[in-house]
Amino acid sequence: MDQRIEKLAAVMATYSLELKKGDWVKIIGDPTAMPLVKAFYRKAIEAGAHPSYHAVVDDLQEIFLKYGSDDQLQYIPETVKLETEKLDAVFGIMGQSNTKFLTNVDPARQALAQSAQKDIMKRFLERSAKRELKWVGTVFPMHSAAQDAEMSLMEYEDFVYEAGHLDDDNPVVFWEELSSRQEKICRFLDALKEIRVKAKETDLTLKVEGRKWINCDGKKNFPDGEIFTSPVEASVEGKILFSFPACFGGREVENVRLEFKEGKVVRSEAMKNQSFLEEMIGMDKGASFVGEFAIGTNDNITKFTKTMLFDEKIGGTIHLALGASFPETGGRNESALHWDMVCDMREGGELYGDGELIYKEGKFIKAL
Repeated sequence: MDQRIEKLAAVMATYSLELKKGDWVKIIGDPTAMPLVKAFYRKAIEAGAHPSYHAVVDDLQEIFLKYGSDDQLQYIPETVKLETEKLDAVFGIMGQSNTKFLTNVDPARQALAQSAQKDIMKRFLERSAKRELKWVGTVFPMHSAAQDAEMSLMEYEDFVYEAGHLDDDNPVVFWEELSSRQEKICRFLDALKEIRVKAKETDLTLKVEGRKWINCDGKKNFPDGEIFTSPVEASVEGKILFSFPACFGGREVENVRLEFKEGKVVRSEAMKNQSFLEEMIGMDKGASFVGEFAIGTNDNITKFTKTMLFDEKIGGTIHLALGASFPETGGRNESALHWDMVCDMREGGELYGDGELIYKEGKFIKAL
């Protein structure tokens, strides 16, 4: 086994989730990720936790979405409700054997099934904000994701593990140092009332007064490297062009342009998969509002790979998420959707805080 897998499992169990004796921890992932599942399972056992594994199988999800009745698509098993209330920790392993397996599913059916998760997502985020439920997501390198990133599997493995500093003798040292640097930025941003984003075909303002900025340092995503908040719900005004395809639900939505008025999307355009974009935005009342505004800070990630865990962390980018906000920021928007879309700021992009330039071409010029 690649020793970086063992190191990743150890970081997830001890640093990200801080597993302790008696914790009920659920492992979720594709069977292809079994080397990481086994490595983490062993670490969980060593910590005295109670691990269980749930396999995510592409074919089963496709059958469900294509052939399930409306009632079946909206059914939430009692076991899911129980786990949402009782789990102490969740370890999610991202990656599919085929990243395009949902391409031909009716977007309306995807939206219907996703919308049924609204109460589950709300409760999950509530427990997470109180730290009653710890969770972290990471990626296990697979051929499908390597192909999306236009890399060989070996190149993609190196990319994934380098992004997490897993080649370091002790990766936790880096993440603790990053956490300290980002905390200073978060406290600077906490004092601001309004953010303005200016970039190619983009001029967007959002109010953040009274909202808390969150320091993302490898506790919930790994690799990590971002700072985020949830803007005041009805405050987002203007337009934005997203530089990269917005990947969600097995689809790539290209050249997404959104226009906001009083916080809500009033116009949406895309060169590819426009109908999917519209179905997702219309799935529930909160899906057309912004639940997250974030700044990517991981300078080890420079290339767009079509895997959002990495793409939203690219140093020198910002991203918005339509849908659910995060209670720990003070956000109040509720939705079954949380869809991140990335805008590159490295060539001419600017951020203004309360009218003052604070960030230019991917770097803070204030706050540090």
